[in-house]
Amino acid sequence: MSSEAGKRSAADPGPCQELAERMLSLAMRAGADGAEVLVRDGAELEVKLRMDEPELVKEAGSRGLGLRVLKDERVAVTYTSDFAPDAMRAFAAESVALSGLAEPDPLAALPDREEMARTIPDLDLWDESVLSLDVAEAMRWCRVGEAAARKFDMRVTNSDGASFGRGIGASAFASSAGFSGAYRGSHVSFIVEPVCDDADGKKRNGYHFTSSRSVDGLQAAESVGIEAARRTVAKLGARKLDTCQVPAVFTPEVGRSLLGRFAGVISGGAVWRKSTYLAEREGTQVASPLVTIVDDPLLPRAPGSRPYDGEGLAARPNVVVSEGVLRTFLCDVYAGRKLGRKSTGSAGRGLGGGPHVSTSNFILRPGRASAEEIARLDRGLLVTELMGFGFNPVTGDFSQGAGGFWIEKGERAFAVSEITIAVNFDDLWKGVDAIASDLDTRSSVQCPTFRVAKVTVAGT
Repeated sequence: MSSEAGKRSAADPGPCQELAERMLSLAMRAGADGAEVLVRDGAELEVKLRMDEPELVKEAGSRGLGLRVLKDERVAVTYTSDFAPDAMRAFAAESVALSGLAEPDPLAALPDREEMARTIPDLDLWDESVLSLDVAEAMRWCRVGEAAARKFDMRVTNSDGASFGRGIGASAFASSAGFSGAYRGSHVSFIVEPVCDDADGKKRNGYHFTSSRSVDGLQAAESVGIEAARRTVAKLGARKLDTCQVPAVFTPEVGRSLLGRFAGVISGGAVWRKSTYLAEREGTQVASPLVTIVDDPLLPRAPGSRPYDGEGLAARPNVVVSEGVLRTFLCDVYAGRKLGRKSTGSAGRGLGGGPHVSTSNFILRPGRASAEEIARLDRGLLVTELMGFGFNPVTGDFSQGAGGFWIEKGERAFAVSEITIAVNFDDLWKGVDAIASDLDTRSSVQCPTFRVAKVTVAGT
């Protein structure tokens, strides 16, 4: 199959849905009491250039099918990429037989029929022009972006490269609980990663990226390169700090990391496993009254949008935190049954696994002030990067390496590196005293700049 034909095939959800329905029928005929089938067909292109020389060109396509069968309250989850008729029949029979080796689990039953999605909204997740992005065009983006970064400042002496990626795909899901649906999506991204030499011989690296469902949603290659270089050069001369307690302003990139960790502790799966410090906190204050967090899968063109969840339930927005109060945990059907409640339509799944709780577009609602306004501190820290791991979801204790800028009298005084930020997650979110309007929508975890009244900064 030609590259162009492969792209067209991956962009068509019709064959995926037909394949899912065929496998569902085979599984039921093989003796399953219930079954779910997920089919994904995709194609991707990745190109990387470093110091104006091509370093990677990768173009690939894949199609796979995941099957979950239930028999006598026992579950088996299997995967195949062999779609020959005889192979599919054998696969269905083997999957049903495999379920006999599992322990019974009544809560693992399929959703009730009345819970299944009845319509599939069009969320505008597909851009036809993505199909025209070939290796030559991807390489052009990389050359323009890296050249702009290297020209920005003579102190940009090296590069970790510029990378352009394009992905397209179709997904279909069919369930014996009474659902069959399919949709397609596209995604493009571009990143530039310059390197500077500091006066003490240390290398300072930085990056900037753009991503979108559509080609016209991307920032221009030259402007990405310039912003990447600006951010990297700004790190030159970075110093350590004396240990102190000060206000901290978190940029959207860093805030996204913190918000992503919060997504893990409001999962119904974490609640019933008692692996979150919020397990008994529903209906109580868990953050500042300024904080409202939603999970919204129905935003047009957004990175994490989906018309239905991983179990065929209708996707819907969920308000997780409203004015600081924890309103709900996100649940798939299994977590909901464990907690004695209904699913919030928050199931995700991969081809080789069963359903699990997931987020879609997980968003900290922006405020009205500008990022510059909330960073005007007499004395404090602007955090622009976090490094390493240091979060305990059971206790909420958080400690992580960081870098950024020291603020004096409302201005950036100097770059900061080799520090550690420590704060309990409960205190962090309750300590939010300002949220900016600059919501970053480039990824499925979306965050504006926000400020926390006090964190401990460990330095020299």
